[in-house]
Amino acid sequence: MTFDWLKRYMPRGLYGRAALILILPVVTLQLVVSIVFIQRHFEGVTEQLSREMARQINTALDPVREGDTVLADALDLTFLPTTLEAMPDTDLRRWFDFSGIVVIRTLQTHVIGYERAHLVDDWTVNVWVKRGDQPLRLIEFDRERASASNPHQLLVNMVVFGGLMTLIAFLYLRNQLRPITRLAEAAESFGRGRNVPYSPSGAVEVRAAGHAFLDMRARIERQIEQRTMMLSGISHDLRTPLTRLRLAVSMLSDEDRAPLERDIDDMQKLIDAFLDFARGNADGAPPEATTMPEFVQTVVDDCARAGMPAMLVASTGRGQVMLRQTAMRRAIENLIGNAERYGNRCEVSVALTDKSLRIRIEDDGPGIPSDQRDNALRPFVRLDPARNQDKGSGVGLGLAIAADIARSHGGVLRLGTSDSMGGLRADIVIAR
Repeated sequence: MTFDWLKRYMPRGLYGRAALILILPVVTLQLVVSIVFIQRHFEGVTEQLSREMARQINTALDPVREGDTVLADALDLTFLPTTLEAMPDTDLRRWFDFSGIVVIRTLQTHVIGYERAHLVDDWTVNVWVKRGDQPLRLIEFDRERASASNPHQLLVNMVVFGGLMTLIAFLYLRNQLRPITRLAEAAESFGRGRNVPYSPSGAVEVRAAGHAFLDMRARIERQIEQRTMMLSGISHDLRTPLTRLRLAVSMLSDEDRAPLERDIDDMQKLIDAFLDFARGNADGAPPEATTMPEFVQTVVDDCARAGMPAMLVASTGRGQVMLRQTAMRRAIENLIGNAERYGNRCEVSVALTDKSLRIRIEDDGPGIPSDQRDNALRPFVRLDPARNQDKGSGVGLGLAIAADIARSHGGVLRLGTSDSMGGLRADIVIAR
């Protein structure tokens, strides 16, 4: 049997689920105890008391002892004058008086000549009795003689003390859950490229998870630092011989110099691509409030002036998003350059909602097959069959850099097919 349908009604947060785990057993236990206790104790006591009152009424109305006022006084029963018209048509009780059901049932069963019972008054019980040719009798006695007194005290005590203990337990549970929420916040911040101070605390298991997170964070930071240092060192070392080559080539004739200078320019672009990739996750600038879509419009205009024509065709929503502007600018420029290299037209659109920011870049190029899109996001991968390589050189870092920058903002880079242009569609999606 599956309980998947129940998941829709379960709390999603840790506090809500912990509260449900805490409160549900307590409430269930109280209900079970209340039902069992009320049924077996209060109902049993009420039935026993009502049966005893029925015996006393039968004794007081015994024809042999009729008129014995001493006996009526001893039994503490009051006989009141009544008429048939004064007797109610049905037994009366308050709707919430559950013990009254037992009282009426017991009196109806054991009182000889029972006609009606009136339990609307919380303090007294009126019983109408008619025996044979005897006149109709109205007998009045205290309610506490027929049922257990103050049965509501049990429910009041259970609710008060149950609520008090639940509050105390919830406060203790909140203190135990706080280290978990702090760990989640630290992990989420690190996923967005921010390092927040964190020290493990709480239970032994939570401390172990916290120390494992710190070790993982340190290893990732070391790997990023080593990659950045390696690529930066290689790129820096390559610039010196390139400079010497450029000086040597400049002394050649124009006919011989042109192809060599193109090769040097291509090598320079490759080095710049390496440096951009090395800086992808190494940008330590803090995020700042960035106004959308004005920021994207500025990047598009700068790309157009640099010879990469693009156009911002649509924007929905307006507001500020926390971004590393330099890194995000690099990601958008890489995607626009990618579109310009493999297509003839490039269109940019921005969609800003309360939950997310989406920056979409589309082109009319050949696109990327769906089964190769995951590989396209990996560094140093070139998809020759899918993309036109005649319009420029590259080392397969443009999409990888954009994907790294999106991940550093807690987002993702998604590739697809443009519905309007038929080429590649690249979406940078960042949660707000």
